[in-house]
Amino acid sequence: MAVVGDLAVVDREALAARIPALVAHLAWVPDPRDPRGVRHSLVSLLATAVAATIAGARSLAAIAEWAADPGMTAELLEALQVRFDPLSRRFEVPDEATFRDVLERLDASAFTAATSAWLGELADLRDGAGQQAGARPPIRTGRPKQESVAVDGKALRGTRHHTASGRARHLLAAVGTRLGRLMGQVEVDGKTNELSAFRPLLEPLDLTDRVVTADALHTQRDHAAFLVTEKHAHFILVVKKNQRSLYHQLKALPWRKIPVGHTEDHHGHGRTERRGIKICSLAEGLLFPHAHQAICITRRVRPRTGGRWTTVTVYAVTSLNAHQATAAQIARWIRSHWRIEALHHIRDVTYREDHSQIRTGSGPAVMAALRSLAITILKFCGWTNIAKANRHHHKDPRRCLATLGLTNRHQGR
Repeated sequence: MAVVGDLAVVDREALAARIPALVAHLAWVPDPRDPRGVRHSLVSLLATAVAATIAGARSLAAIAEWAADPGMTAELLEALQVRFDPLSRRFEVPDEATFRDVLERLDASAFTAATSAWLGELADLRDGAGQQAGARPPIRTGRPKQESVAVDGKALRGTRHHTASGRARHLLAAVGTRLGRLMGQVEVDGKTNELSAFRPLLEPLDLTDRVVTADALHTQRDHAAFLVTEKHAHFILVVKKNQRSLYHQLKALPWRKIPVGHTEDHHGHGRTERRGIKICSLAEGLLFPHAHQAICITRRVRPRTGGRWTTVTVYAVTSLNAHQATAAQIARWIRSHWRIEALHHIRDVTYREDHSQIRTGSGPAVMAALRSLAITILKFCGWTNIAKANRHHHKDPRRCLATLGLTNRHQGR
């Protein structure tokens, strides 16, 4: 992998002909409009919205302003498939009303599925698995795949001022931890909670032999049965006191007699953290459906300047057997769950998602998917500071096209 400036180029010239075109995947998304009178293609609107979000656009108005910027040359507009009027011999850039009308009516699930497939194929190419990608349906081996799927919810706080109940609109998302890509996303009904959205979120996804991680809210018997018997997946579920009897059963296990299976130290955010994990095999059906092992994680934290250690103990259950994963692998999957938290944090801090007041139709979900997609693309290209990456791409629109692989003629360096 070569690095030019701040942007890592993953053999761009060698892969240019093999990289799946983003526009080809966006063509999978159904157009919500009546075909009569449509002037701007859906692909052009979505490709422009993705590029604008990479350049830091935080709202529908900002997307339209980026597209209408004087720096957008004819060649760039053509690459984004913006409509060309042969009579006036110029490109007609969509206005804000057009973006708003389409994105607020778009099928957010279809958009997420299309872009997730694109990112998955890029990852396969990067990892050298491009020839096998999609060659045949998945065959269950029983061995867990390296990429886990993290499930977590997020409230869009900026929308709470515009709902009759005063509740913010809430999204439940599934994120693949290999790239941090958004694999699926559903809106949680304001009258219910995340539990009812768990099955609709994961049902369309291929989870065969994948490890699904979730917080304590989703440590439910029916969720575990759904994952193992219907989706042929594995689970690692955190157990807290909301599952009182299960929590006390886990706590009562003879942890003092069990050796630590894996330890690791982390330094960052002004603190030192030491983690140790112990794993205990369980009798079949003893504590929780399909739970084969119990997990005890001990986290000790103190400021790097010194002071007292603070110790936190967390319990979890997993459907993985001792021969399917080591303690180190289980620790890595548990740690990978925080990728979804990091994704939500960047959307809040960099894209100011909690301040966004987009609230109509599927607008909030589509904008959340756009932000997640932009963050994943930038991280895939080697960026660690997303705000800096936004500024870099905003200076020259050609950089967005090079990053998206829509063209390899303008690297925008």
